[in-house]
Amino acid sequence: MSSRPSKIICVGRSYADHAKELGNAIPDRPVLFIKPPSALISLEDGIAWNAEWGNCHYECELSLRIDRPLKAETDPAKALEAVGAVTLGLDLTLRDLQDDLKKKGHPWERAKAFDGSCMLADWVDVADVVTDWKDVHYTFEINNELRQKGNTALLIFDVGILLADISQVFSLEAGDVVMTGTPAGVAALNAGDQLSMTLKGKDQDYVWKTFVK
Repeated sequence: MSSRPSKIICVGRSYADHAKELGNAIPDRPVLFIKPPSALISLEDGIAWNAEWGNCHYECELSLRIDRPLKAETDPAKALEAVGAVTLGLDLTLRDLQDDLKKKGHPWERAKAFDGSCMLADWVDVADVVTDWKDVHYTFEINNELRQKGNTALLIFDVGILLADISQVFSLEAGDVVMTGTPAGVAALNAGDQLSMTLKGKDQDYVWKTFVK
């Protein structure tokens, strides 16, 4: 399996509270977009963007690694069997630019898929984290202040349904990543911010730290 995904599938507006905080309608089917492999950066890289593009918002998300091909699967339970590992990731969004693109009716790629727009933590075997896909919890802090609390029980479309729906549109290959969407609490990052993501596992919590340059 390649160490680099062929693509990163992202789900927008997957938590009702996040859709509401941005003034978006609650979707009646998953909202999907793609980040290319060139969007990836590591925790050690730190986060940076061109200030001329405006504010960059954090969006902490439960992320899934696909370990076997998944295509046109209609059974959510079978779709879940394709997931081999999980982690937390940051879907970084140039919010000012995204808002401008939305007003013009243009695609979001400039705001969502730019180089450095996706940060993934270390992969954890799914068996070490997930007992129930509707009971996965995580948090995100900036400078030791809690900003986001994720709970998959609050997803509009649960993880199995998301994967089945995605597989109707995009053939998922081994190594591909699915970012399941962010809960409420997104806001702009600032230079020097210290970031911490915590994923609750079965026997331990997994904590990853990074920073804004």
